Amino acid sequence: MAALDRFLTRLEQLGVELDVREMDSSTHTAADAAAAVGVQVGQIVKSLLFMADGEPLLVLVSGPNRVDTAALGKRLGTPVTMADAKRVRELSGFSIGGVPPFGHPAPLRTIVDPDLLSYDEVWAAAGSATTVFGIEPSRLLELTRGEVLPVGADSGAERVSAD
Repeated sequence: MAALDRFLTRLEQLGVELDVREMDSSTHTAADAAAAVGVQVGQIVKSLLFMADGEPLLVLVSGPNRVDTAALGKRLGTPVTMADAKRVRELSGFSIGGVPPFGHPAPLRTIVDPDLLSYDEVWAAAGSATTVFGIEPSRLLELTRGEVLPVGADSGAERVSAD
C-alpha cells in the first residue's frame, strides 16, 4: 500500500477529515513545501523523530527552526538523539520527508514547537514527499496530544534539521 493510502486509511480510522493535496513537485524540504503550497516557510511542520531515553519522540518543528538536541534533552530531563532512517520508518510507518504528525502505527510522544502556534494554519506531510495537508495549530495539538515546548538552539549545542 502506498504511503498516502496508508495515511488516508489511518485518518479514516481516527475519524479525521482533512484536505490532503498531492503536489506536482517535491515537498521534501520546508522551503520546497512552502513554495509548493504558497505559504511562509514558518507554516511548514517538519515531523522529526528522535529517541529520548530509548523511547521515540516526535518533534513538530516550524520550517525555519532547528532542534537543539542538548537543550531539548535538558528540558525533558533525558538525552535526545536523532533517529536513523530505518528507525523512523519502523516507528512512524513512513519515510523521512513524508512523516505525518499523526496517524502512526502506535501513538508517539509529541513535542510541538511553540512557533507553529503563531499561525492560523500550518501544513504538514501526508505520508510522502509530494503530499501535504493544512490544519489549524490547535487541531494539530489535539490530534497529536502534543506538548508545547521550545525546541530552539542554544549557542554551541548540536543542531539538527530536516533541511
